[in-house]
Amino acid sequence: MITLEPFTIEDARLLISKINDERMLLQFAGPAYRFPLTAEQLQTDLSDKNRTLFKITDQTRNTISHAQIFLKEKTFLLGRILIWDENNRGKGYGKKVMQELLKYGFSHFDKETAELNVYDWNTGAIECYRKVGFAFDPEVKSEAKIDKETWISLNMKIHKNTFELQES
Repeated sequence: MITLEPFTIEDARLLISKINDERMLLQFAGPAYRFPLTAEQLQTDLSDKNRTLFKITDQTRNTISHAQIFLKEKTFLLGRILIWDENNRGKGYGKKVMQELLKYGFSHFDKETAELNVYDWNTGAIECYRKVGFAFDPEVKSEAKIDKETWISLNMKIHKNTFELQES
């Protein structure tokens, strides 16, 4: 069992400690943050009325993850999702985190669609998002550059009805 809890600036130190390098920060947050991640960058997000930040705890009340919801005009965007202990990956936490974020988003915001962006090489995350019901939107793509590489960011969406059918 996992729980979404409000992320506060007091939680910043733990999150920052989990971001080891520039590549990990780009994978986690896209190009918006600059390495090294700082409390000031997180405070900017906390101050944004269109963003809701979460720390995610497990059944022992240990913080295992971070995530954000960003309100857009027609959708809400799930992002900056990081389950930091690799020992917790592949155990279904990702799917549970996504389900809880979608439950929260669809019940708190008047939006019919949720979306997220994922790098095309992140097959584990893509598979997790598909299991929850997300599908690719071929119209939306972007690129990020790191070192001498170009990472392709793909967009995935889920409609409220699709999510509700999955949940029942």
